[in-house]
Amino acid sequence: MEYVTAVPHPRTEAAGPARSGRRSLGLALLSGALGAAIALLATRQEWSHGTASVAGGDFPLTARGSDVTGVPAALAIVGLAALVAVFAVRRAGRVAVAALLALSGAGIIAAALTGASDSAALDDQAAQAAGATSATVDALGHTAWPYVAAAGGALILLAGLLALRYGRRWPAMSGRYERSGAPRPRRTARAADPERPEELWKALDRGEDPTGA
Repeated sequence: MEYVTAVPHPRTEAAGPARSGRRSLGLALLSGALGAAIALLATRQEWSHGTASVAGGDFPLTARGSDVTGVPAALAIVGLAALVAVFAVRRAGRVAVAALLALSGAGIIAAALTGASDSAALDDQAAQAAGATSATVDALGHTAWPYVAAAGGALILLAGLLALRYGRRWPAMSGRYERSGAPRPRRTARAADPERPEELWKALDRGEDPTGA
């Protein structure tokens, strides 16, 4: 009895990388856009609160994320721009933009975690409220929003890592140009059929005899 060895079809072998490329592309787009939105939202929320002693009483103070640090919001915008730019470049350019995307996420995480215990913004408010530069905030407390911003940075970092790992399989924004950068040759127009009625009329308009040899 003869045994026939099945030969894998070339399309089957290529299906795996193509499928993983599509999945990583979708995941990167979702995580990058969602991470930027979360980071921007978190910076507009209250990060810390406390009181300042003013005229023998307690004056409530609050600080939003943008008051504590402007780094997460700025890097979220940079990361969002890098996420779009990934599809406009190729090869080394795509690697560089993907690295910028990952670094933006890492920077958001570092800035958010640092700001989670920062009291400088509230100390400045306490000094203004008390009219003394040496005044500091009392009963300092923090919310969970800095950690939400850090989670948004983690999503952007994930998008950058996916772009570094699978970016070479993703499509570019425009397919008009080949990999060499040269434009694709355009299709040549079909030759006019002299027997077609419109061509006969055009020949008559030009003063030509369409029935001539």
